[in-house]
Parts: sequence; C-alpha cells; structure tokens
Amino acid sequence: MALEAVKPGRITIEKDFSPSPFMQILVPLIAVILALAICGLFLLLSGQDPFAAYSKMFFGVIGTSYGMTETILKAIPLMLAGLGLGLAFRMRLWNIGGEGQLHMGAFAATGVALFMPDYPIWVVLPLMFLAACFAGGVWALLCAVPRAYLGVNETITTLMLNYVAIFWVDYLVYGPWKDPEGFNFPLTATFSESATLPALAGSRIHFGLIIGLIMAVILYVVIYKTRWGYEIRVIGESEPAARYAGMNIRRQIILVMFVSGALCGLAGMSEVSGLVHRLRPGFSPGYGYTAIIVAWLANLNPLATVVVAVLFGALETGGYIIQTSGISANLVSVIQGTLLFFVLGGEILVRYRIRLAKPAVSAGEDSA
Repeated sequence: MALEAVKPGRITIEKDFSPSPFMQILVPLIAVILALAICGLFLLLSGQDPFAAYSKMFFGVIGTSYGMTETILKAIPLMLAGLGLGLAFRMRLWNIGGEGQLHMGAFAATGVALFMPDYPIWVVLPLMFLAACFAGGVWALLCAVPRAYLGVNETITTLMLNYVAIFWVDYLVYGPWKDPEGFNFPLTATFSESATLPALAGSRIHFGLIIGLIMAVILYVVIYKTRWGYEIRVIGESEPAARYAGMNIRRQIILVMFVSGALCGLAGMSEVSGLVHRLRPGFSPGYGYTAIIVAWLANLNPLATVVVAVLFGALETGGYIIQTSGISANLVSVIQGTLLFFVLGGEILVRYRIRLAKPAVSAGEDSA
C-alpha cells in the first residue's frame, strides 16, 4: 500500500519588482482612513465627538479664505522639503535631517538678507536662493561623505545634525544677529523689501508656491525621464545590481544627498523670506519631520508630493482651528504619527508579495 507524507507549506516573502499601480494608490488611502479611525477612537475615549472634530477641521479649512490661505502657506515648506527627502528615500538614503537642512537654508538666506539690505531684489533674492541651497546641501554632505566612503549610518548622523543646526540658529538670534531694536526679543531685524519673496495676487501666499511647483515638475522629469533618474531608481531597488552594472554608487550618494539637502534648505529660505521676513527661533514647527510622512504618503512621487503637502497643510491648519473647541492641536501630531506607521507598514503590501509555498509530498511503499 502506498503512503503519502505531506509536509506543511512554508510562508515566504518575495520582493515585487513591478508593484501594482492600483495598490500604490489603495494602500496610502487605507492608511489615511485607518489613521483617522484610530485617532477618532482616541477622541471618543477622551469624551470628544470625533465627527464634530473632523467636521470642524474640514469646514474650517475649505470654508474660509483664512483656512485656505494658511493651508497653502504651510504646504510650501512641506512641499519643498518633501521633494528633497523623497529623492533621497528613493535611493534608500535615509535622510532624517530635513529639519536641520531647512534651518541651515534659513540661516544662509538670512545672512544674505541682513548683510545686503541695500541691493536690488534681482540681486538679493537669487543670492538668497543659491545660499540656501548651498547651505542645506553642504549640511547633508556632512552625512553623505561618511556614508559613501566609510559606510556610516546616515539615519543617525542626519538626525543628530538637526539639533546642531537648530541650536546654531538659536545662538544667532539670541546673540550676534539679535535685532538691537527688537525690545530684547530673540529675532533678527526685519528683512528689506528686496529680500522678501513677492506675494501672489495681493494675498499672503508668496512666490515660494511657484518655486515648489516648478521643482516638483523638474524632479519628476529627472527621476523618470533621465539617465541620472534611472540610476537613482536602480540603486534604490538593488545596490548590488547597480554595482554590477558599473554605476558609481559613491558619486550618486553624494550628489543625491546634496540635492536633497538643497531642496530642504530652499524650504527654509521660502519660510523666512516669504512669510516670517526675519529669522527667529521656532520659525519651523517641525516641517522637516512632517515632510518625511509627506514623502512616503506620496509614494516618493514628486507630483503626488505637491498634493499630499497641501493635504498636510490643511491638517496643520485644521489642528489650530479645533483648539477653539477645547481639543488640543496635538491631535494633528497623533494623526501624523499614526499615518506614518500605517504607510510604512503598507509598504510591505506594495513592495512585497506573501506566498504560501505548496506542501511537499513524498510517496513510499508500505513494508507490509
């Protein structure tokens, strides 16, 4: 009599090199719904009506000119920093230093504005633009060079340099750059008109929005239509394959991190030149950190980053609006953290396939 021995199947996880476009859209959407649902549960347990809170946030943003203006203003630095971080993440460079690079960009742009107050706008603004990009890029290079040549983990170094940059800005505004006519407040003198980004259509929305949109289009073309972008994508998918193909990985690490930091620096310049018009402590409420979530929720797509940045700008604005109902604006941070958790977890469903291996069957003869 023949006997069959059946071995149980084995669960394996395989990388999917051609993820479904449908899943790339569906997973972030589910992440948003789950984040809102869980935060709604927290509100319910704390005695608040989640539907009323979300309704107040939604209609407070889209129902007033103030809400829409503030949404765009908050979206501009998120957009620029998200574009920069998304570029690094695409090559699997974990640039967590967007906040520090943003501060260094603001510092460099402020330096130009303070020491060139009498120059015309067509001289000052381009110099502020270049200084911000250079400062943010060089700040990122401090982590890129050790990563490229020594294999130092860039996650830790970029994160630690955030604090150095923030404290450097604090030192300047509390010390040598403090406005002597500022009633002892820790802030610089107000920028001259030539160092201020022009406003759009007489509103508070400034030219930084146009810069962000242009950068998004340029970055999209670079990533998907150029050889450099192709190499970035290949290295991000498989570094051994890229090395086998003869790609210069060290050079790409340094170049990508510099551009990533430059865009984050540009976000800092847009904030101090377009909105604050001076450098002061706390001018960024964590835009460089929030931009990490923006980049991932946009699936590292530059054009989608624009849309997600606007959504997060609305979320930030809505958080301030609901404070009038006695709900803490910290709810926004909870939603952002929950979103990041589900988005990164959802990457497993998008980038990998879970398979159940077929059970092995062996046949034998009964000795009887």
